[in-house]
Amino acid sequence: MAPMLRRSFLQASGVTALSAARAIGANDRVNLALIGCGGRGRFVARTLRDANNAAYIACADVWEGNRELARQWAGADAKAFGDFRRVLEMKDVDAVHIATPDHWHASIAVLACAAGKDVYVEKPTSLTVREGRAMVDAARRHNRIVQVGTQHRSAPHFRKIAQMIQGGEIGPVKFVRVWNYSNQWPNGIGHKPDEDAPAGLDWDMYLGPSPKVPYNRLRFLSTFRYFWDYSGGYITDFGNHRLDTMQEIMGATAPKTISATGGKYLLTDDRETPDFLTVTYEYDGFVCTYEGCNWNGYGMGGRTPGQRYYNARGQWDQPNGIAFYGTRATVFAERIGWETYPEPNSPVKRFFENVEEPTRAHTVDFIDAVRSRRLPNADIEIGHRGTTVALLGNIAMKVGRKLHWDARNETFHDAPDANAMLTRTLRKPWDLIKLSGNTA
Repeated sequence: MAPMLRRSFLQASGVTALSAARAIGANDRVNLALIGCGGRGRFVARTLRDANNAAYIACADVWEGNRELARQWAGADAKAFGDFRRVLEMKDVDAVHIATPDHWHASIAVLACAAGKDVYVEKPTSLTVREGRAMVDAARRHNRIVQVGTQHRSAPHFRKIAQMIQGGEIGPVKFVRVWNYSNQWPNGIGHKPDEDAPAGLDWDMYLGPSPKVPYNRLRFLSTFRYFWDYSGGYITDFGNHRLDTMQEIMGATAPKTISATGGKYLLTDDRETPDFLTVTYEYDGFVCTYEGCNWNGYGMGGRTPGQRYYNARGQWDQPNGIAFYGTRATVFAERIGWETYPEPNSPVKRFFENVEEPTRAHTVDFIDAVRSRRLPNADIEIGHRGTTVALLGNIAMKVGRKLHWDARNETFHDAPDANAMLTRTLRKPWDLIKLSGNTA
């Protein structure tokens, strides 16, 4: 399934892994370039720049407004481009930080690996399963460090929970619940008419390998995640983190079967993705359910007074989380805290802990991996598997029946319609990588 780079790009840019790679000593500065300069990209960039002698020397964005904000932040000597390929030509760039919408992740990451750059790519890893596998193949073929921005992988409390559960401390765990709730009622993302693209925006390049459509504000910036051409909705945004963590804690890598139900039940806005989705994943030895809801923010109650949960608004709500149901106790876990709820007469003790948000630890891990050449905490193979779980949930919802997954070959059994959704046709001239693999 390895992608083939277009010779025209390589010949035009003169980029090869050997010519672009720069040897980095243990104390040398790591030079970074930000590709995709929106709010999330600039936020994570601040933590990367603070991670042990690292600096941003270039940035690229299709919109002049974000590009200029990033350039001003990076410093007077930083270079700014409208085309990310200019960044890949810079021999003094050691690594790229990809914070574009999801539909660009694979193309940029594959080309960056071929250009000898290490990569930090925001989650979800890719828009399709085949693109994610292409990213893994490129990283291995070019010996690149690729970290996916699933920062839970750098959170010590999740490792503690994994040891507890895999060690049998709360008894056998046969059911795990993952949830993401956010109340967007009544307007959701609203309605916007198509219009002319704003000055300074290269709309055609923004669309890139996705289909050509007129400019619409909702397909841009913060609401792009609600359109299938650029993302996968709530499950690939918020769900990706927690489904990946569920697999880490349970010691699993892929489900065996997937079934799902979802749709637009209450919100009448312009989104394409569902406002409610529930997925059931069957793994070897346990079952996991996922719930994504956009018209209620409660998620789950019962939070200990003083306990913090990510995006919590009230005294009791837990809008995002993972629950592990054992015979001796239940564990509620989230990015910034976790709790145990013992069963009656259980030897497990009632416990809760607030912890540090792990983004900084995750970016420090990446910079350390770039210097040492070890695999990072969220290596691209791990990141690809975590995103795949979310993507499989969307596919099961779309086909409307139970699917059987062959994780080794990354294909569905006897489901040509579902297999067709594992990839996509990249729009010319932005088909900068080639994807292979039988999807029929």
